[in-house]
Amino acid sequence: MARYIVTGAAGFIAARVVEMLAADGHEVLGVDSLNDAYDIRLKHWRLDRLKQLPGFTFLQADISERGIIQMLGEKAKGCAAVINLAARAGVRSSVADPWVYFSTNVDGALNMMELCRQHDIPKFVQASSSSVYGDNNPMPYREDANTDLPLQPYAASKKASEVLAYSYHYLHGLDVTIFRYFTVFGPAARPDMAMFRFTQWISEGKTVRVNGDGRQTRGFTYVDDIARGTIQGLKPLGYEIINLGGHEQISMLDLIHLFESKAGRPAVLEYGPIHKADALANLSDSSKAIRLLGWEPQVSLEEGVTRLVEWYRAERAWASQVKTE
Repeated sequence: MARYIVTGAAGFIAARVVEMLAADGHEVLGVDSLNDAYDIRLKHWRLDRLKQLPGFTFLQADISERGIIQMLGEKAKGCAAVINLAARAGVRSSVADPWVYFSTNVDGALNMMELCRQHDIPKFVQASSSSVYGDNNPMPYREDANTDLPLQPYAASKKASEVLAYSYHYLHGLDVTIFRYFTVFGPAARPDMAMFRFTQWISEGKTVRVNGDGRQTRGFTYVDDIARGTIQGLKPLGYEIINLGGHEQISMLDLIHLFESKAGRPAVLEYGPIHKADALANLSDSSKAIRLLGWEPQVSLEEGVTRLVEWYRAERAWASQVKTE
């Protein structure tokens, strides 16, 4: 069995990665700053579950601070890989505070790559985003599409981390897998994302805010499929950028109708202007993930929404109070 460092361990995707690694008998050191980028109750809920796992240890620390390299020094020796899933996420918030996005997403990635270099950790997995494709590429998006025109600082920070990772691969022989995640959903997801919002707003009879006419589309993938694909990316690949997810596309209005059927109550809709930072659509060409990793999504959109609504009902006492702003 191997030892891994997973950053952003209390985050949505990373927590499932940790659970799957632990289930396979691996040791995992989880690192997370537990910042308040969104309602901290979700992070504590995930972390409380992780602390019950055999082989899991936790370090509360900020990867954007250079001292993290020394802090992790002894713990890093003998690790098989660093899976860097810590990030400031969200396209709109990055417009208001681009500095914190570059601090975590670029400086933090640099520190984790430098940790690999200094301690001979052979593998580095980096989370990127479908937002790097902007709004001017043909869909479904392929990895060789132009990513030089990001629409907001979040996408720009993710593009920067990709380029930086190539330099570490070229100079130091670091084996790098970069995943461009498409829209991920499931239980305990980020509350600033549509899936959590729609679940809470419809379940609690709150007004469902729709940006634009609701016809904009997204390609969604269930979190378990994303976590499994991330782990499959631990194999030696040299340097690869791989789309992961986004295989089932749906409009926001049709998604709301799906939640109405699962929650058993109608949505109260309120339309507003579309945000300039939002792309009108995204859809992944995931053939590279299938070819290189043997990855295939297993959970359908409808089944995933069912699981999300069931989770919300089970955790409603506190999940209904989570802030979605």
